[in-house]
Amino acid sequence: MVWCISIPASTANLGPGFDSIGIALDKYLELEVELASDWKIINLSSNLPDVPNPLDHLIVQAAEKTAELHGFSLPPCLVRVKSQIPLARGMGSSASAIVAGVELANQIMELQLTDQDKLKVATLMEGHPDNAAASIYGGFTISSNAENGEINVFHANHIEASFVLFIPNFELKTAKARQALPDTYTRREAAQASATANLLTAAFLSQQFEQAGAYMEQDLFHEPYRLDLIPQSKDIKIFAKNAGAYGTCISGAGPTLLSLVEKGTEEEFICKLKGHFTDFDIVAIPMNRTGIVVTIKDTESAH
Repeated sequence: MVWCISIPASTANLGPGFDSIGIALDKYLELEVELASDWKIINLSSNLPDVPNPLDHLIVQAAEKTAELHGFSLPPCLVRVKSQIPLARGMGSSASAIVAGVELANQIMELQLTDQDKLKVATLMEGHPDNAAASIYGGFTISSNAENGEINVFHANHIEASFVLFIPNFELKTAKARQALPDTYTRREAAQASATANLLTAAFLSQQFEQAGAYMEQDLFHEPYRLDLIPQSKDIKIFAKNAGAYGTCISGAGPTLLSLVEKGTEEEFICKLKGHFTDFDIVAIPMNRTGIVVTIKDTESAH
């Protein structure tokens, strides 16, 4: 039996929705899993880390953690991996790997985990739920790690937003992007920043994209501190606005940037920017609405 597991990429923050808003994107981490005598990971594409010892691999660690938390010991597996999600670019590559591992254990051990159960394990490993929630549920998600250990999730699938991503040919590790942030904010800053996040959420849910784009660019939580870590980011925001974007913000912790554009104008928008930012791959990426998808191939009947 072969389990085929597909996990979407994600973008998080959307400007002021810091560590809480996530959107699933139409790029995927794909696994083919079968039971084996030893753990083995076979990379079938680029965009994947070279991890000589499978037990050090994030997918395997997430799978073993999931099994252990539910009182099981996971048998070794052969895992073939393909990825369209670039590493260290702010598109949730580590969250999708963790979610893939959680789902691997869920399938192999027949744990019958709910989406909420999966998110709990993923958040335990990832530290915050925003990217993992989007990868698990699909669509537009808002999530928070409550004091009592519960994870609150809001999920919407109806939003017809269109995105263009500026994916650079250089990395920015999340740890470095985190270090750029202040330890504290004044009450005034926090109140203003959370008000903007509330406005952003309301604009997205009511599909008022022009307003949403304006709020995306008014973040006080992280963008003012991180933009300088991303070469050309300020120029991209200006050029994107002139080319018709509603708004542009950092995707996750960066260095990818994301523009919210009018549906149907993606290619025209990209054409206007061609040749200006040669270190960036400028691509339209739709929202994913499915979250995790699992199919099972019966190898017996295949012979």
